Amino acid sequence: MSFKAIKLLALDMDGTLLTTDKRLTARARDALDRASAAGVWIVPATGRVFMGLPEAVLALPYLRYAITCNGACVVDAEADRALYRAELDVPLALEIMSWLDGQRLIYDCTVDGQSRMSADMYAVIPDYAPSPAVVGYMRDIRTPVPDLKAFVRDSARGVQKLQAFCLDESTQRRLLAGVPFPGLEVATSVTRNVEITREDATKGAALRALTAHLGLARDEVMAIGDGLNDVSMLRAAGVAVAMGNAAEAVKAVADVITADNDSDGVAAAIEALILSNQGG
Repeated sequence: MSFKAIKLLALDMDGTLLTTDKRLTARARDALDRASAAGVWIVPATGRVFMGLPEAVLALPYLRYAITCNGACVVDAEADRALYRAELDVPLALEIMSWLDGQRLIYDCTVDGQSRMSADMYAVIPDYAPSPAVVGYMRDIRTPVPDLKAFVRDSARGVQKLQAFCLDESTQRRLLAGVPFPGLEVATSVTRNVEITREDATKGAALRALTAHLGLARDEVMAIGDGLNDVSMLRAAGVAVAMGNAAEAVKAVADVITADNDSDGVAAAIEALILSNQGG
């Protein structure tokens, strides 16, 4: 299969670039370095906030742009500004949070690229996280506040994302089937989580905004992902790559299926689809 030379690579993090134990392998780092040297923008595309990116990714010397909060924000780290925002307004965010209070879950919200959680929910994170590693990650990138709804109300700034962690899979399935408010995108990226954003806060919409900002054509863009929240991004890219560990719905929209995230699937895709075409 032949593709045009790629100039932007959008990469999901968890389940894609990172191994199951959240590492960036040496082979993956080498492939990213070589792609960047060949003139390709390397763009993380994640449900995380920018500062919640793995240290190994934040340390990449060529990292400038990132799609964060599932597409609610496109960050230009060099200019320290947002190129694109799609945020929930405060009244709607408060309504959703009040409704979430009646479910079997805990939740946080992201405002201005920082995640916060009510202190009582922060205290019981171990009861809701699927593994000790996730407990540590959740605690590290979330700041507890006395009352999350009061914080949002007082800040009077838009909410980029609400994220819930469900006590059981049945609660997760029910939320994914429909949150009773219009104009929302509801997705999942890790075990038992549900991510709620504005309907135009998708990785695909954010990728299109960044592509337009950089003056690139769709066929100069490649995206790699594994989760349902990556489908819009794969559809927005000229070259769509699904991980070997991807959900079947993700594989169904892909041009190429690579190896899984514990077998250097991202590196293999970069080597075959970018470096082989660009002399890297």
